[in-house]
Amino acid sequence: MKPGFLNRCIKPSRRRERGVTMVLVAIAMIAIIAMAALSIDVITLYLAREEAQRSADAAALAAARVISMSGLTGDPGNSTGSWQLVCGGTTSPATQAAVAVATQSAIGGASVPAPTVQYSAGAGAPTTNCSTLPFPGPFGVNPVVTVHLTRTSLPTFFSRIWGNPGNNISATATAEVFNPSASDLTSNGGPLGTVTPVQPRCVKPFIVPNRDPLNPDLTCDQTGAPCNKFVSLTDGSIIKPGTSLNGTNTNGVIGERFWLAPDCIHTGGTCATRVNPPVGNYYDPSHRPWLEPPPSLEFLPGTAPIGAPVAVPFGSGPGRYREAVGGCDQSTVYQCGVQSSSSLGTPNSVDLLENPGWGSGDTVAGITSLIHEGDATDTQPDGQDTLDTSAYPFKILAGNSNPLVTAASPAITASTAITSSTSIVSLPIYDDTAVVINGSGSTNVTIVGFLQVFINSVDQWGNMDVTVLNVVGCGNGNTVPVSASPVTGSSPVPIRLITPP
Repeated sequence: MKPGFLNRCIKPSRRRERGVTMVLVAIAMIAIIAMAALSIDVITLYLAREEAQRSADAAALAAARVISMSGLTGDPGNSTGSWQLVCGGTTSPATQAAVAVATQSAIGGASVPAPTVQYSAGAGAPTTNCSTLPFPGPFGVNPVVTVHLTRTSLPTFFSRIWGNPGNNISATATAEVFNPSASDLTSNGGPLGTVTPVQPRCVKPFIVPNRDPLNPDLTCDQTGAPCNKFVSLTDGSIIKPGTSLNGTNTNGVIGERFWLAPDCIHTGGTCATRVNPPVGNYYDPSHRPWLEPPPSLEFLPGTAPIGAPVAVPFGSGPGRYREAVGGCDQSTVYQCGVQSSSSLGTPNSVDLLENPGWGSGDTVAGITSLIHEGDATDTQPDGQDTLDTSAYPFKILAGNSNPLVTAASPAITASTAITSSTSIVSLPIYDDTAVVINGSGSTNVTIVGFLQVFINSVDQWGNMDVTVLNVVGCGNGNTVPVSASPVTGSSPVPIRLITPP
């Protein structure tokens, strides 16, 4: 074979293949660009779906928070029509809060129409008006709110080439408001069920006896005879449910206004205390001139936390007790319904070696820093937020020293209605019928419930003027069994998302 013969034979064939690579690359580019375009549209849809879900979650939690903070669960039988005023239709505060939160964020670059907000209890049919639900019933103990929102005609970039003008995105979120009071009657099949306790965080170390100073029996007076209880020791149910206006007890415990007085006041090294048990409505100006007149209830100081409290405002320290008053005590676990010896973390205990009252002014310093009160000896209010209880739901009004006001926010001025306040605190209720308080040291106690109160002011003696916003209870663990799995949260009536993933 002559040299070059083979090359001459294959050259014509290769000439015919010239340009094939460019065609293949062009075809591949079209496919790649199409897939890229499709992926952009898919990512856009996924991001919009996540934005919609976040908006729905936040809206459901906002409505649940309004229910939790309103005291509605303190009236589980709707005896005063409180349900209608909190979540009774599209103009109710809970629904409006959900709508405001859901519509304040854009989804896919545009705002969304108002979502659908519905209320239910357990497996019951949802409704936009919670007052149409049966009462007394599960809703008063375990309110559930569901928010459904839809973003229509979500624009796409490339799928419109195939005639798709846009897509619809929807999201649903469900939040639960949990009140342990009598939870065995509604969530576990009857009185032989198990009470589910709560374990709120940042509880203040003011441990109050289970006595309602505005709900006295015939012998509740200066002799030390007990008043009627806040909560039942049997199942944790509220003794006098309902909502009262202007600080009275006309229709129930929610809205009551009374003084919380320190039961241990150090004066020159001695502790002027009245224990075993502390007394509600006790007043003797000749013997104890630092006490405010009735209605009043004496609290015991909680044991100072082991760990340092967080979010302590300037001026409330030093001292662990004082810091726990002004800040957030995360190390002390106050678990409702559990005997102190079996509680988690540090025990539920009181310590009369702490100094809550006049002398060092621990309570005064902590509370004035917490609620932004000026001088405790001045006419009140003196800078702190106030609570309007003339109509239900109650309104929180910003004070002159509220950080939102002092920050010169154009939307928040003094007396502007606000939705939260540092004046709202949680206090443990202990079973004072089952323990003898050690007058010179610590004593373990059993927490049987919690008060959520608004601190109106504190005087120079450490007496706090408070209004009850909510009450929860779960017994003392000696009658109805208490679940070992408490519901935790930042409030005695915690809220949580329960939408399945």
